[in-house]
Amino acid sequence: MRNFIKIVALALVLALALCLAVIAGDYGPWYFAWLVGTAMIVLVAAAGAVLYEAQEGARGTTREE
Repeated sequence: MRNFIKIVALALVLALALCLAVIAGDYGPWYFAWLVGTAMIVLVAAAGAVLYEAQEGARGTTREE
């Protein structure tokens, strides 16, 4: 039953992606690049913040606010 639910969920995601591709038309690659680029920027910024906190924690000089 669990596998069936996964298959149905993936089918819904596929249908949504196809609908978005039809609506976007020729601008599809631009929107895809924009979404992937935005996600990557957010992930890189979060990774930088984690690294900064780890370095400051290793020094023992974290500010308590």
